[in-house]
Amino acid sequence: MKTMLSRCALAVSMAGFTIASAQAETTLRMAHFWPGASGINEDIFEVWAETIEEESGGDLTVEMFPSGTLAKPDSIYEAVANGITDIGATAQGYTAGRFPLSQIVELPGVATTATQGACVLQTLYDDGHLDSEYEDTRPLFMFTTGPGGIHTIDTDVQSPSDLEGLRIRRPTAVAGQMLENMGANPVGMPAPDIYTSMQRGVIDGLSFPWEGLKGFRINELVSYHTEVPFYTLIFVATMNQRAYDSLTPEQQAVIDDNSGMKWAENAGEVFDRLDVEGKQEAADAGHTIREIENPLDHPDWQKPLQDGIESYLTELKERGLPGREVYDAALEASESCATQQG
Repeated sequence: MKTMLSRCALAVSMAGFTIASAQAETTLRMAHFWPGASGINEDIFEVWAETIEEESGGDLTVEMFPSGTLAKPDSIYEAVANGITDIGATAQGYTAGRFPLSQIVELPGVATTATQGACVLQTLYDDGHLDSEYEDTRPLFMFTTGPGGIHTIDTDVQSPSDLEGLRIRRPTAVAGQMLENMGANPVGMPAPDIYTSMQRGVIDGLSFPWEGLKGFRINELVSYHTEVPFYTLIFVATMNQRAYDSLTPEQQAVIDDNSGMKWAENAGEVFDRLDVEGKQEAADAGHTIREIENPLDHPDWQKPLQDGIESYLTELKERGLPGREVYDAALEASESCATQQG
């Protein structure tokens, strides 16, 4: 009888262990809008997912949903907050007006590379300047594109006046206001919609970093490029708080160890590399590439850019937000980040 009871106890114990092990194995869904074959998905998100799985000993796996397949680009942040997806990566500017202080990093002159921009944005968050904007999710890491320029189908843009009347896709309202100051007609749309819109003649060009021209195949449709860095697009990879809380302490530690500045800068380095590749692709295709040096001091470009910065900071002040304080902190972080990376 004792032997039988011992065997039963062992069986119950083993069953309990099996259930506990099964409960510890968790699959997290991650949504973003970049194509699955893009360098951003393969070299940032897939690598991050592989690292999570490896460091958790297989207890955590990440199921990827690229190209807006689980949530549309402008709904990804809400999808994370509401638990439709466990993790999401998106552009803050796709949710208009929700991240006004974060979008200060998009202003011209704050960052000259994606690695620097990622460092600036992550620093502002780590220092507590942006806490109130992300209270409904748990940010993992933040990052940016390199500076975005102007790319058109058949217009050689050498000064702001050349943009007069052109329908230019703008990534966010902040960049759109600057384009409008230059005489363009800004058109808002998520990045995945650009290719089809250009094919159909809905837009004449776009504002985009070189990385995006390669990743979304836009180099196939445009012929003229003007390197005037008037904005930097910002992103956040963030997690549903309830999904995080449901993890074991060991699993949470793996997520925590793969959050923050290390992954922000990793993402920035990928964007910088893809910027070089995107520009080379355009050069190899024989496109016309104009480079505007020091646009904030350039006689043609200075005024619309400076006016755009001042207009945005004034708007934040009218909303009762500490825009100038955060802008000063961004410039300070920019200098510090450039020194660290230099």
